[in-house]
Amino acid sequence: MNVTRGFAGRPRVHHTGLPPGQYDAGDDWPVLSAEVTPALAATDWTFRIDGLVAEPRTWDWEQAHALPASAYEGDIHCVTSWSKFGVRFGGVSLDAFLERVRPHGGATHVVAYSHTGYTTNLPLTDLTGGRAWIAWEYEGKPLPAEHGGPARLIVPHLYFWKSAKWIAGLRLLDHDEPGFWEQNGYHARGNPWEEQRYSGD
Repeated sequence: MNVTRGFAGRPRVHHTGLPPGQYDAGDDWPVLSAEVTPALAATDWTFRIDGLVAEPRTWDWEQAHALPASAYEGDIHCVTSWSKFGVRFGGVSLDAFLERVRPHGGATHVVAYSHTGYTTNLPLTDLTGGRAWIAWEYEGKPLPAEHGGPARLIVPHLYFWKSAKWIAGLRLLDHDEPGFWEQNGYHARGNPWEEQRYSGD
């Protein structure tokens, strides 16, 4: 198990600081979704990466779990102003998936899409270098459906609408292509520390 960002062997801290405009949600984890929670079984879940890659590929549940396990331990921040500190998600680093499809040099952006049809856009650099995960565990237990289970994207350094629930795939592009919330006035990137909540922030 690879635990990233230097958290291995360290005691958990309550928090490392609140980004501007955020509050500590404590033990609460608000459920916020643009869509109805799907009834998606792990046996029916798949994850695909295509677009500007050398080898487009689809993984099923067992194939994804066969990749090297990884975990994120740290903080998450929602654009609706709550933050949670010292959480742990288990799954696989997105780097492990990307290594197997080999992105083209011209790939600069990604559209992440869910099994529900939800989409969000991200710069490819925000998903590489140990900065993003496909997660199916939360605090050592299966990720609850209302929070994106059986598996979701985790991009913890950005507002959490970028961490698409019920993740189905990534499409690599040579340009930025706004997703659901970005088309409805949210910021293209969503950096909590710069309070990039809405277009123009």
